[in-house]
Amino acid sequence: MKILYFAWLRERVGVPEEVIALPENVRTVGEVITHLSSLGENYAYAFEQPSIIRAALDRKHVPLETPLGEARELALFPPMTGG
Repeated sequence: MKILYFAWLRERVGVPEEVIALPENVRTVGEVITHLSSLGENYAYAFEQPSIIRAALDRKHVPLETPLGEARELALFPPMTGG
């Protein structure tokens, strides 16, 4: 799956995007975040507060409990503020 990182998530992970083969037991957006957290210190730091992360699955904003289904792209964002 193609994973896109935005704002400080991109800075903490160290890349703007990557393609990752997910384990078969990873079935939801939240489970992707949990899996990413296990990939190294930079990922653990980026996702230390998973509940605040916002996600878009194939460019549609979704809650973390959303199943991945046949989605090809997951974008992950920190909380955003307006102004």
